[in-house]
Amino acid sequence: MTNKLWRTLFALAFVPLLPVPGAAQQQEVEQAAATITPDDDAWRVGVIAHDSMQGRDTPSPGLDKTAEWIASEFRRLGLRGGAEDGGFIQRYPLRSVVVDASTSSLTGGGVRLAFGEDLLPGRRTSDREATGGLAIVSGTLDMDAVIEGGALLGKHVVIVLPETSPGLSRAGIAAIRSARALSIMTVSYAPDEDWDAARVRTMRPSVRKGWGEQQAGGASSASLDIRESSLARLVEAHGVDLSALRLRGGAAARVDDIAGLELTLAINLLDEVITAPNVVGILDGSDPELKEEYVVFSGHMDHVGIGAPDENGDSIFNGADDDASGTIAVVEIAEAMVSLPSPPKRSMIFLLVSGEEKGLWGSEWFADNPTVPIEQLVADLNTDMVGRNWTDTIVAIGKEHSDLGETLNRVNGDHPELRMTAIDDVWPEERFYFRSDHYNFARKGVPILFFFNGTHDDYHGRDDEPDRIDAEKAARIARLVFFLGVDIGNAAERPKWNPESYARIVSDR
Repeated sequence: MTNKLWRTLFALAFVPLLPVPGAAQQQEVEQAAATITPDDDAWRVGVIAHDSMQGRDTPSPGLDKTAEWIASEFRRLGLRGGAEDGGFIQRYPLRSVVVDASTSSLTGGGVRLAFGEDLLPGRRTSDREATGGLAIVSGTLDMDAVIEGGALLGKHVVIVLPETSPGLSRAGIAAIRSARALSIMTVSYAPDEDWDAARVRTMRPSVRKGWGEQQAGGASSASLDIRESSLARLVEAHGVDLSALRLRGGAAARVDDIAGLELTLAINLLDEVITAPNVVGILDGSDPELKEEYVVFSGHMDHVGIGAPDENGDSIFNGADDDASGTIAVVEIAEAMVSLPSPPKRSMIFLLVSGEEKGLWGSEWFADNPTVPIEQLVADLNTDMVGRNWTDTIVAIGKEHSDLGETLNRVNGDHPELRMTAIDDVWPEERFYFRSDHYNFARKGVPILFFFNGTHDDYHGRDDEPDRIDAEKAARIARLVFFLGVDIGNAAERPKWNPESYARIVSDR
């Protein structure tokens, strides 16, 4: 052996052992996950669940302010905008609708009843003008007896209930509509103070989707409340004893056709097109081919806004858990992703939507109008309410519907330091799978997991405040979802549906 070879072997003996590439990459991922901290989580939740955001109703100035703040965070992190114009804010159409009290009325027999004073509109009111007779329904409201023989066909129908009645059921309203009544009016016995409060609530603009089935208008039969004293003015010349009808609550159902009285209901809406925001940020993947596929992290930034003050004067529903907690989880995950020396192979979309509380509007719009091809979305990881309840458990709804469940179990097992166990859905009867934004991706064929800690006493209440959030727990959940996202982003194969679940859930096949 030559002296040169001896010197080489001697030198190598003292070279420190270097970690293998896989271990080095895992260390980088762990370091990136460590950027998700309880302090950061608590501070950011405090920003968007602050009173200045006014409960983040859809739409509202507070919601727009929240969206702009999230966009500024994404911009600071170095994400690129994922909206159609290359920016971070995607806006979708809504309609602001209110009954025009000056041109809307119920008239007949020389009497004019006005909206606001005499009538209040029901939900989903639409433009209409309808003329026909009047039928008054009283008694037990056995709908089979009421609609028998076409007694309500082409009539304005007034429902007279006892004052203690809980009101006409949805099934009852549906039955009357199926009988092709022109309108359904329920008699109100509310005192002036309660009527005035209801008038403020129902005669102000309401917000509806600006696309799809809700854009076309409301139900075929208008639903209204009518004051008892106003109805009396309308029918007093026709011998109707409203007091006697009210006392028939326990008697058999009866329809009284008011002969000689023809009514015209005219409803005219003032309709304005408005918009609401989603926020979309993208981190491009590192693989030349797989970067055209995307893992989506979603949460809803909206809440329910402002209501009547409580005994402490608090009127703002801050929505710290629902869903500032899930929104900030997405922002924290985005920060961890950009701190990686090299991004995952697949691209990452960080999507904060609005309108969830109104009917999953923002996620529906994005899923129907994606800014990348919908077939290139490989998974949606949705975080909605992750800051309360158990300290060591999070429910992952949807585990059974794709192999994402197996992947999550493996990733969860690889990180015992998180002290967090992702369990299966423990409330299947609540059908939460269909009640948050992930569902709009699932129906398009995108495998999903929904991270959710369940409801609590402060759900949709004024006490869902930032100081009640367990930021330490929320940070651990965000790290778990981050680890899962990295795993999906680097996997050789995209997640796969279970065939039975796909056939049952995916509606856009």
